[in-house]
Amino acid sequence: MDLLTTVEDQSVKSMDTLNRDDFFHRKASRAIVLNGNNEVALLYVSRHGYRKLPGGGIDEGEDIAEALECELLEEIGCTAEVVADVGIVIEHRDQQKMVQTSYCFLARQTGNINKPSFTDKELQDGFEIVWAKDINSAIATLENDDPDVYEGKFIQKRDLVLLKAARTSAGMTQ
Repeated sequence: MDLLTTVEDQSVKSMDTLNRDDFFHRKASRAIVLNGNNEVALLYVSRHGYRKLPGGGIDEGEDIAEALECELLEEIGCTAEVVADVGIVIEHRDQQKMVQTSYCFLARQTGNINKPSFTDKELQDGFEIVWAKDINSAIATLENDDPDVYEGKFIQKRDLVLLKAARTSAGMTQ
């Protein structure tokens, strides 16, 4: 899987670069999930004014595919078949003293969509599933978001890179 970009504090706000040797390193798996109508699954974080791709952290001893399957069931209530690699985005979140490596895939929904299992924090942040009518609409939606929290600014940049890479690599123009 190719590295698409690195998102750093300087790209979301002006800050001096810190020594990141002692930062927490987190790996995550994410997916651009399309349903049968080529709609794109997004999670709306209403409390902070942004949308994001489904996915999350990879636990100790878990591989990327297992983590992705669990996250999709928890966040959008369905399974999905991976059809392509999208790429990797590395985030250097200085304020959180974290470096996150996200592995992203293009996937197609399989089976029924069930109720998600949001965590208490996700419920407090107003998480809900929304389906963009296509990949271009998903990109436009994220471009128009205005996250009001530090983490959301990183997520917006990361997920825009991933959506645009998927559109280009998969020849998705509509």
